[in-house]
Amino acid sequence: MTTPVRTRVAPSPTGDPHVGTAYVALANYAFAKKHGGDFLLRIEDTDQARSTPESERAILAALHWAGLSWDEGPDVGGPHGPYRQSERSAIYKRYSDELLANGHAFRCFCTPERLDAMRAAQRAAGTPQKYDGHCLAIPPEESERRAASGEPYVVRMKVPESGVCVVHDLARGDVPFEYATVDMQVLLKSDGLPTYHLANVVDDHLMEITHVIRGEEWMSSAPKHLLLYGYLGWEPPVLMHLPLLRNPDKSKLSKRKNPTGILFYERMGYLPEALLNFLGLLLAHAPEGQEIFGLPEFIERLDLSKISLGGPVFDIGKLDWLNGQYLRALSTDELLARTMAWGFERDRLVRIAELAQSRVERLSDLAPAAGFLFAGRLAVTKESFAGAKLGDDEMRKALALAMWRLDAERAFEKETVERVLKGVGETLGKKFRDLARVYYVAMTGSPTSLPLFDSMELLGRDIVRERFRVALAAFGGVSGKEQKEWQALQAPDQTNGAAA
Repeated sequence: MTTPVRTRVAPSPTGDPHVGTAYVALANYAFAKKHGGDFLLRIEDTDQARSTPESERAILAALHWAGLSWDEGPDVGGPHGPYRQSERSAIYKRYSDELLANGHAFRCFCTPERLDAMRAAQRAAGTPQKYDGHCLAIPPEESERRAASGEPYVVRMKVPESGVCVVHDLARGDVPFEYATVDMQVLLKSDGLPTYHLANVVDDHLMEITHVIRGEEWMSSAPKHLLLYGYLGWEPPVLMHLPLLRNPDKSKLSKRKNPTGILFYERMGYLPEALLNFLGLLLAHAPEGQEIFGLPEFIERLDLSKISLGGPVFDIGKLDWLNGQYLRALSTDELLARTMAWGFERDRLVRIAELAQSRVERLSDLAPAAGFLFAGRLAVTKESFAGAKLGDDEMRKALALAMWRLDAERAFEKETVERVLKGVGETLGKKFRDLARVYYVAMTGSPTSLPLFDSMELLGRDIVRERFRVALAAFGGVSGKEQKEWQALQAPDQTNGAAA
């Protein structure tokens, strides 16, 4: 009897939902459905310092908006739960103990200071950055005694000193890795929570995942995972590593160069079916003249063994063209309904009216006053900032610090925006009224407009980030050296919700 196909997507709720998550989720969903199987969603939230319920909710909402659903997950339940890793700690501890008992793992008592010194020495010597096996020789009895006495430790996996691990990838075939290059990975942290590697393997086995389809950045982790499967006596799943999404310059897709949030594309007015169609083209090239297709057709077309391994380019122009095709295919009533749902919901209009009422003298003033709240990118140039009391470099720094610090915040509300923007003024030693004009131009296209902090909350994190990016681009952007120097500037009041 053939084992039913089961795939999964496992995002970490540590930030905004990324289009890469939708890309991987689409591949997993389509592959499972093509073979009559199940698709699961699992939340990998073992990074407690950075994981938030808000991010988890945003991920679920974004994937649902994109048109994807799952058979099992934290919101729909299922027979293999819990589907949040933070709720499965006892499970991981059991398997960590088994690996220790069987001699496939060991306790590492190295202090952070010793590990820092080890890495510094390796960098100086030009040798690979990996654990040096210092605690491998500790006898089991001594290890038990030191752990029982309360001495902090982590659990690391053992790795063969020599030999080769051959990873079979569905599209790449056999890929060899020398064990000498594989690190003795931490499996269980000192706080008792697992790392990605242990949790990933245990969960995929217990949830009966047959095919692990993930981004190629995890390819180097495959030898560690296959070792764990062998140590635990389990059959590993079929592995497939999808090529990373790329910017037009072939660099890895990142929010520094391109909008990456799924919710950005929602707020910009893209249709979910157009976004899925676009992501589908990145996974499976369409025959000439057949670039527009729905999800059922894509499921039939998908063949992961024939996927192109060259990095697919996230071409916004192509997405714009596709979205235009979908918009023009709507009836007038459908277009109106989609438009109302996108930006003209009553609650949103009420907030806009409250902000604009004291600033208009005629009803015809309302559209110009609030138009920036319905726009995507603004046509902002360097000349748009004329009249500001700051120099060009000061404006660049004010824009960049605001963008980075807002990105680090868990919440995105009026109060958060106000605190962060005023905090930038404190860092730069400037009065906020001198910075306000710069932020107004970047966000609204005008030096004066509706209340700034309320407007930014209404625009939302994704659109705000893009407007900062466009404004910075008008000044020539920020160099890598400047980014490193400026991000090191101390932000005031970082205890009020900033992610670690």
